[in-house]
Amino acid sequence: MKPMGRDPRILSLAAEVAISPEQNVPVILLKLKEIINNTPFGSSELKKVKQDIYCYDLIQYCLLVLSQDCSRIQGGWTTISQLTQILSHCCVGLEPGEDAEEFYNELLPSAVENFLVLGRQLQTCFINASKGEEKDALLHFFEIVTDSLFWLLGGHVQLIQNVLRSDHFLHLLQTDNVQVGSTVMTMLQNILQINSGDLLRIEVKTLHSILDEVVFKLLSTPSPVIRSTATRLLLLMAKSHQEILILLRLSACYKGLRSLLNKQEPGTEFSQELRQLIGLLSPKVYQEVEEQKLHQAACLIQAFWKGFQTRKRLKKLPSAVITLQRSFRSKRTKMLLKLSRQKEEEDCRLQLQLQRQRAMRLSRELRLSMLEIVHPGQVEKHNREIEEKSALIIQKHWRGYRERKNFRQQRPSLVEYKAAVTLQRATLKFLAKCRKKKKLFAPWQGLRELTDARRVELKQQVDDYIRRHPGSEVSDVISRELHSQAQERLQHYFMGRALEERAQQHREALMARINTNIEQLMKAPSLKEAEGKEPELFLSRSRPVAAKAKQAHLTTLKHIQAPWWKKLGEEARDEIDVPKDELSIELGTLFIGGTKPP
Repeated sequence: MKPMGRDPRILSLAAEVAISPEQNVPVILLKLKEIINNTPFGSSELKKVKQDIYCYDLIQYCLLVLSQDCSRIQGGWTTISQLTQILSHCCVGLEPGEDAEEFYNELLPSAVENFLVLGRQLQTCFINASKGEEKDALLHFFEIVTDSLFWLLGGHVQLIQNVLRSDHFLHLLQTDNVQVGSTVMTMLQNILQINSGDLLRIEVKTLHSILDEVVFKLLSTPSPVIRSTATRLLLLMAKSHQEILILLRLSACYKGLRSLLNKQEPGTEFSQELRQLIGLLSPKVYQEVEEQKLHQAACLIQAFWKGFQTRKRLKKLPSAVITLQRSFRSKRTKMLLKLSRQKEEEDCRLQLQLQRQRAMRLSRELRLSMLEIVHPGQVEKHNREIEEKSALIIQKHWRGYRERKNFRQQRPSLVEYKAAVTLQRATLKFLAKCRKKKKLFAPWQGLRELTDARRVELKQQVDDYIRRHPGSEVSDVISRELHSQAQERLQHYFMGRALEERAQQHREALMARINTNIEQLMKAPSLKEAEGKEPELFLSRSRPVAAKAKQAHLTTLKHIQAPWWKKLGEEARDEIDVPKDELSIELGTLFIGGTKPP
């Protein structure tokens, strides 16, 4: 960005910064404060001055100075605190123009981070300082840095999220010092008064950390200043967001907060804010807030559900009419079918009743005709026989019914009996198998102890065998000669076998070399097609062997390194083609006898 009209003061200052050594730059940049203070506040001239300062990269110089070690800067914390004021005043109300993206996305977040880092350094120096005057000076510088940061956040509200999400700000808030903690919480309260909505846009973990620290300072710090500031801050956060109020009321981390707040001293300066906070945390207020939230949520859910149902009903309206007609017709058909079935059943019942009446009439007529045929003296006997037959039929049906009933009652026990028999049979088979296995794999128990009678019997058998097969007696000299002859023959046999094995190995080596040479010659290209050093491979006897060994080695390595699913179905001796390039890469590193280096 090039300036349209140049301010001679800023131009000379930029030239002085450019030609001056690094240690003098901070002191030179302090002259910007005089230029800004001499310009009327809120005028167009001040905006022009800020644009010139940004165009000549003096703001970037201020950032670079703030990121350096304070011990190397001339003037120390005095110079640094004044530079923070200059930087914040220059950034507020500045219109970067073409470089707006770089200004808002890089320069401003970097300035906020530098301010927080300077605040942490001042906090550490203040805690470690021993003298009272030194502590007062450091506290004054710390307040200047926090005021500069607040001024910058007031002009650029989007930077509040960067501050709340920063770990440096959380460390500043977690200090145990009364003065530093009061300053930081006051700055946080002023920030939330500017824009409290950013508090819910940060991560839940960071929000919990801030709430934990504020509640801790309210309950555990004896200083009334810290407790008053923490009360106002917590009251502001609870009033601004119902989510935070619900969190303080329901979360297990803050269980018993209201009872602890009730135990605070009532006569303090911040008792009014404390009573308001306790009133917000009371069950009645919380119940009203919760009911209102639930009512809104219920209305929203009902609205969405009713809209969804209406849209769904409108989409299904044509098919619903067809479905209604189909269901009506099917219901009418079922009703007609049911009526026809009832009519058929009624007709069948009437016909059955008529058949029974007709059968009854026929049976009575038959009995009357039989009574007419039977002699009057035999009528009583005939009636007795009919009664006996009827009684037998009734008894037969009754006994059948009783036996079937008893059988149905005994069926569960019969099923249990059969199941028990099946289980016993399976268990006996399993135990028989276990005994059989136990006998097969039983350890050797050793020989039975010999009794005296058995020893006498065995000794008698041995004596009979020796008597039937007498052995030839050999003298000691003959035994030694036989022994020496056997040793000589054994030595001669072993020496001969070693020579034969050596000769066999030599023959196998020659055959392997001949086969290798034949295989290499068969696979070798013709002299016309040979390229490079391929003909030189056959000048020595050991080169083909080395090439073959290299190929076999690479084949084995590839087979070992291949995944297991590629080895399924392969035999152990399957050959894998190895490219000639892989053979020729490391062949030169082998020692090949019979050749001389060129």
